[in-house]
Amino acid sequence: MNAHVIKPAITLLALALCAAGLWWAYDSFQSRYLRSFDNQATLFDGSQLRLPAELAGPGPIRVVHFWDPACPCNVGNQQHLGDLVSHFADQGVTFFVVHKPGSHGQLPANLSSLKPITRLPGSEQLPASPAVAIWDRQGRLAYFGPYSEGAVCNASNSFIEPILKALLDGRPVTASNTLAVGCYCTWAG
Repeated sequence: MNAHVIKPAITLLALALCAAGLWWAYDSFQSRYLRSFDNQATLFDGSQLRLPAELAGPGPIRVVHFWDPACPCNVGNQQHLGDLVSHFADQGVTFFVVHKPGSHGQLPANLSSLKPITRLPGSEQLPASPAVAIWDRQGRLAYFGPYSEGAVCNASNSFIEPILKALLDGRPVTASNTLAVGCYCTWAG
């Protein structure tokens, strides 16, 4: 065979193999890590939530993160939660975490300062996670719901920063029932 025919054939074969490899990598990534965004609204009703007796009553502002280690929606808000901890922890806000019952996992290093709550009364009725509950300095539930609305969570679309700023300024907040559309995983069962 002629060298003029072999060289283009080898190049064409190499390009075809590269294209097949890239397609396989893309398809593998997509099937593993990308989930379709469910546009269904979720009602977060905090009427049943209560702090454990040892945390109830007057004290610091308390933020409780509801965490399901298997939920892919946590990936988007964990960096944001870490930013909240680093910004508000030295301003009199304490941060806690409640794991989904029966789940196993470890929080990322930037969230290792969250104090675990083994049982939070009313959390068995949680509709979805990730979710957050915030109690004011008097021990009243000020907010319960998602971190934000939409597929991703960050400081620009978060509900949490304005609520914490209002509470730190001494302004009352009452938002213990919220309806939102976002990336959530079922908490019960």
